[in-house]
Amino acid sequence: MTSLELKEELHSYLRGARETLVWKLEGLSEYDIRRPLTPTGTNLLGLVKHSTATHLGYFGEVFGRSSTGARFSGDAGPAAEFWATPDESRHEIVIGYQEAWEISDATISELTLDAIGHVWWWGDDPVTLHHILVHVTGDTQRHAGHADILRELLDGTVGMLRGADNLHIRDAAEQQRFWNRVEAAAAQFR
Repeated sequence: MTSLELKEELHSYLRGARETLVWKLEGLSEYDIRRPLTPTGTNLLGLVKHSTATHLGYFGEVFGRSSTGARFSGDAGPAAEFWATPDESRHEIVIGYQEAWEISDATISELTLDAIGHVWWWGDDPVTLHHILVHVTGDTQRHAGHADILRELLDGTVGMLRGADNLHIRDAAEQQRFWNRVEAAAAQFR
């Protein structure tokens, strides 16, 4: 595999994960995309905002490139990238994320995998675009997995990509039998 082919393969995984994050918002109410669904406050729209900041930081700032993009509300506090204030719309956040994709895609397209950047928050050791592409892809895939679980909790919708639910069991009755079997096995360790 050539360096160009490797870069394209990594980039395709990144694209899939970020498109999944946006897809997980579709069809849900404003309340459902914003509400905290874990004790730490994890919420769907916050995952999109966080991924926006990640893309802008790693593909913009790290390589000394323009990363003017999404700006977070001034009164959101120290965890601004993890939740949406009432004055931040879904539309603005998604558009900001898509603008971050454009900045990221330009960096990925224009630089070689061995291009050097500096992650000051890691101690400013030099890193390559390859390292950053793997890191951000892993982070985005992780958050797409979070979003998949949150969405399943909200309305039962699951899937890694639009149109691909990745389930081995598709029959609702069989799924319930499977759940019961897993629960019965776990209950033996109460």
